[in-house]
Amino acid sequence: QVQLVESGGGLVQPGGSLRLSCAASGSIFSDYDIGWYRQVPGKQRELVAIIYSGGTSNYGDSVKARFTISRDNAKRTVYLQMNNLKPEDTAVYYCNARFYTLDYWGQGTQVTVSS
Repeated sequence: QVQLVESGGGLVQPGGSLRLSCAASGSIFSDYDIGWYRQVPGKQRELVAIIYSGGTSNYGDSVKARFTISRDNAKRTVYLQMNNLKPEDTAVYYCNARFYTLDYWGQGTQVTVSS
């Protein structure tokens, strides 16, 4: 069992930055692939970024070159550094941990980009 707690969301102006954190407790954190997803009302949840247990990462096309995902296995935490934020980045951001058929989600954190 893995418990995930997101933090770091909030209100930011366009062009600003935020860093989201996903803190995990429970099972062996380093074995899991950890992803950040986001969702707005009426739309499907979409992948923002994912970092694999081996350390490689992938990004959604809309956030490439603006967002950076990283992990600190010793702290059992994954970070999402978001720069040059745009109003279309407004969403609830969710952390996901996946290991074979095991799949866990956090409760989400709201990010609002508005002037």
